[in-house]
Amino acid sequence: IRSYSSPETEGQLLNSFVQYFGDSLGRKVKRMPLIEETVLPGDSLLTLPVVIIGNGPSGICLSYLLSGYRPYLSPEAIHPNPILHTKLEEARHLSIVDQDLEYLSEGLEGRSSNPVAVLFDTLLHPDADFGYDYPPVLHWKLEQHNYIPHIVLGKGPPGGAWHSMEGSMLTISFGDWMELPGLTFKEWAASKRRNIKSDRVMPEEIACYYKHYVKVMGLQKNFRDNVYITSVSRLYRGKDDEERSQLNENISTQHLEMEDGQKSLIKRNWEVRGYQRATDGSHVPFCLFAENVALATGTFDSPGRLQVEGEDFPFVLHSMSDFGAAISKGKLRGKVDPVLIVGAGLTAADAVLCAYNNNIPVIHVFRRRVTDTSLIFKQLPKELYPEYHKVYHMMCTQSHTVDSNLHSAYTSFPEHNVLSFKPEMKCVLQSASGLKKILKFSVALVLIGSHPNLFFLKDQGHSIGHHSNQPITCKGNPIEIDPYTYECTKEANLFALGPLVGDNFVRFLKGGALGIARCLAIRQKKKHELIESGDGGGDGVP
Repeated sequence: IRSYSSPETEGQLLNSFVQYFGDSLGRKVKRMPLIEETVLPGDSLLTLPVVIIGNGPSGICLSYLLSGYRPYLSPEAIHPNPILHTKLEEARHLSIVDQDLEYLSEGLEGRSSNPVAVLFDTLLHPDADFGYDYPPVLHWKLEQHNYIPHIVLGKGPPGGAWHSMEGSMLTISFGDWMELPGLTFKEWAASKRRNIKSDRVMPEEIACYYKHYVKVMGLQKNFRDNVYITSVSRLYRGKDDEERSQLNENISTQHLEMEDGQKSLIKRNWEVRGYQRATDGSHVPFCLFAENVALATGTFDSPGRLQVEGEDFPFVLHSMSDFGAAISKGKLRGKVDPVLIVGAGLTAADAVLCAYNNNIPVIHVFRRRVTDTSLIFKQLPKELYPEYHKVYHMMCTQSHTVDSNLHSAYTSFPEHNVLSFKPEMKCVLQSASGLKKILKFSVALVLIGSHPNLFFLKDQGHSIGHHSNQPITCKGNPIEIDPYTYECTKEANLFALGPLVGDNFVRFLKGGALGIARCLAIRQKKKHELIESGDGGGDGVP
């Protein structure tokens, strides 16, 4: 149920967007770009070149590049890859955004399936996967003329899901790998007089760093917090779509009248609707138009579910934050029955450690064998991740198969599935051989990954994945994109980056921002050339 704010509150929101659009486009406009949901789409309203949905590191980095920051090869830099360095020297005078990304990324290998992500990572962290700590070969310049007007919409403060992650656990990546261009994490930590004792840091530190980054880089004017998107819909399908209606044809070619009396054609590809939550809790609805939309929502929206009977009982949890809250409130203090943890990833391991450190006995259930080479623990060096290898050691040595009795502190059940949860706080497990067991527990914690929630797109975005008509998932079905522009292959003018395209690590999602920025910069340049040639003003950023 949507509640609406007072006219004063709504007016303030509208005015803030008017001021933003006017400042960003360097001109005064007659009409407000943000409208109430009752306004018809035929009204003459300003269209923004880019709307970014999601204000985590993906959205922040894209905003940084769209704001005109450009990376150049540093004068003294020598990349350890001689072939790549030769390519970089050929166009030293050009920013990386203005170079052929396909040419630069050719032949590079890394831990991302997206070539531009591998390219940008090796420029920022040369040979990082080989254990080297080389400095970036890039330096950054702010070029105001390369600014592309955009807005970043997020549910919370800049940093996205990092603000809601469990604060007592260390990040899987080094702090240096979590940083964004132009401000090293160590510089920020030193400026805040924070004592970073380890190369790995807590999510709370990373969240503060991202929030500070937006401020110190002067990106605040592009960000709007407490914004919830309810729908993103295409106004028309493009010139080649025979089913495009005459109404939408008219919408796409409406004129925007400026105060100087000039008119220019604009292209409205997307309508973005939602609401901003005011300080009094009320919802202020809005609608704006965009030539391009970039999806940077990450994958933490919807926890993975087992889809079994009883999973909706209140004692079955699906997030570390809920588990941490139960511990802090003393709900598990003095409980005789163990906590049941389902999953074999790092989040499940965090939960095991959290319970272990609070003297809470654990039953750990997972489907894979402990010798499975795809287990994440197999990919982590013991010296750098001792706590996770402690969990893995318990998974292997404290299995129910080793001792028929449950261990006092921890017992693992490899190769088991959860069949159901019972109201008397019992769980039915089934082994690989078909043998069933019933176990009593105090609380269950299902941590089997998470998925993006793209409910605001048509068909929840199922049509834009590699496998059509299936939910978007980071590993199994990411959004299908052009590998060099990050534009969706099945939806023009819709871009995606970060976990949505398979790049879970911050060090690789920055490549998506580079690819999108280059694509939009090229189109912006073509637009200006059309305007200067007197060819009708073009279509905005097409």
